[in-house]
Amino acid sequence: MAPASTTSSSEAGAARRLIGSRRRTEATPLPSPPDSPPPKKLKPMSEILAKAKYAVVEPADYNDLSCEQCGSDTRKRRRRSGSLVYQKKRRRLLPFIPSEDPAERSKQMGTLASALMALQMEFSDDLTYLPSMASRSANQAKFEEGGMQVLSKEDIETLEQCRAMCRRGECPPLVVVFDSCEGFTVEADGQIKDMTFITEYTGDVDYIRNREHDDCDSMMTLLLAKDPSKSLVICPDKRGNVARFINGINNHTPDGKKKQNCKCVRYSVNGECRVFLVATRDIAKGERLYYDYNGYEHEYPTQHFV
Repeated sequence: MAPASTTSSSEAGAARRLIGSRRRTEATPLPSPPDSPPPKKLKPMSEILAKAKYAVVEPADYNDLSCEQCGSDTRKRRRRSGSLVYQKKRRRLLPFIPSEDPAERSKQMGTLASALMALQMEFSDDLTYLPSMASRSANQAKFEEGGMQVLSKEDIETLEQCRAMCRRGECPPLVVVFDSCEGFTVEADGQIKDMTFITEYTGDVDYIRNREHDDCDSMMTLLLAKDPSKSLVICPDKRGNVARFINGINNHTPDGKKKQNCKCVRYSVNGECRVFLVATRDIAKGERLYYDYNGYEHEYPTQHFV
């Protein structure tokens, strides 16, 4: 029987060294990392906004804030592409509010009728075009030097509403009174709010060149054309309405300027020039109406006005 195979001590030592060598070349296992916390669950923005408290913060409150890391502030910097354009917010005209009492309205219209009769005038709430003067075709806003502001659609509706009320006998709350110093003048017979349409300036339309030596003291500029021969005026010496009796201020004194509570404004309405009187502030009952006769041209002598 063959003897069992045995391993010498030297061979066993070599085998152990070989095994140990193999173990030293294996990668050392990394320690297991600690248990990481579960990921945070973020709330949706809609939920945050729904629970957030309401606060009003002015933009100026952020002017002094800056980032702690980069040092930049909160103001946005951008390149300007051109010059800045600022537009003033347009204010709409308001219709006048007639007196509710028909008897009161009859009294108001009676004072106007008496004043018209005293000056031998006819009532007219429209511009009048006569064959011997300027024709209606001459009244074109496009001839205005520098252009004329156009009455908006909303304000045209207000104008038509006021004209419809006048045709029904619902006139603006005004009375014409006689003053020994000022002559005929107009007083508010009810509250008139700021920006209220008061009346249109009416009368016969004529060329300025035909009225250079006219003694009428109530002519109103209607059209200032590039070509002076096309310029027009409104002449309320034969026909007109309550606008004829609204007096002007002395625009040479501070006290005179303080009296102004309405203004004369020219508009292009459907391509034609029109002149309106509009309240520039709230006017109380009993207060007289005044505007600046020299709103466009400083040619009217008002230094002797009271």
